[in-house]
Amino acid sequence: MTEFRGIIPPVLTPLDDQGRLDLPSLDALVDHLVAAGVDGLFALGSSGQVAYLTDAERDQVVARIVERAAGRVPVVVGTADLTANRVIAQARRAQEAGASGVVVTAPLYALNDTAEVGRHFRMVAAAIGVPVLAYDVPVRVHTKLGLPLLMELARDGVIAGVKDSSGDDVGFRRLVAANAAAGRPMTVLSGHEVMLDGIFLLGADGGVPGLANVDPAGYVKLWRAAQAGDWVAARAEQERLARLFEIVFVPQGRSGDAGGIGAFKAALALLGVCASAAMPAPLEDLTAADTQAIAAILAEVGLLA
Repeated sequence: MTEFRGIIPPVLTPLDDQGRLDLPSLDALVDHLVAAGVDGLFALGSSGQVAYLTDAERDQVVARIVERAAGRVPVVVGTADLTANRVIAQARRAQEAGASGVVVTAPLYALNDTAEVGRHFRMVAAAIGVPVLAYDVPVRVHTKLGLPLLMELARDGVIAGVKDSSGDDVGFRRLVAANAAAGRPMTVLSGHEVMLDGIFLLGADGGVPGLANVDPAGYVKLWRAAQAGDWVAARAEQERLARLFEIVFVPQGRSGDAGGIGAFKAALALLGVCASAAMPAPLEDLTAADTQAIAAILAEVGLLA
């Protein structure tokens, strides 16, 4: 079975100025990430703006990332949808396209209790032939995946891992400890951008930081320092990445989807990785002033001359 450890960036979805998929820029972004030494790619996550894509666009993105990755790293695919049967349809298409695993949230819109959420994951896992990673992101799905449920699903072989974007640091520490005590039945990954040095120290198996689209080499350096037990170097690199993360605070008065991801896209355009920083409608692109301020931060951390 594929092991999901290390740095696994949630790949952005480049668009052109007409709002269409920019597949050449997607190719360039995949090459940018793989060349930096990342350990995997996560297609169609929150940073990939999966909620704004049609099913046809989702299929194009997955097929292109898998094709471009060409087996160099595993590709896991987000399957966000309303309920289990719809998630299964997304997951089957991802598997057919060559995904190494799928990432599954709790149901959306539907009002389910804990037992029903558990059956949701069991239904998906039983219907496909690739590993399932649970995605704990209550800010988007309004359901927190509790520790007892995650451990039950892991012990039963339903999920191979969890990507934690809950923002619950105490809960994350408890999850890492419970997983270790149970013999590590699953991989535990964090979606943090600026706390990964400490998160790796407490025993997490890797990170899925959106900012790694911009500076994948920095996150690979951080991970490798942590793996070597060089916590001084890990902290130093995390401090530099925290300064880079200031780009997400440049746009003011924007939605969560528009500000942070817009900053990542603007940075990739400034670095010449992607041709455009275009956002999907109804989100608006960042202003020229925002882009200029982001360029200054890129220069300050050594990414832009």
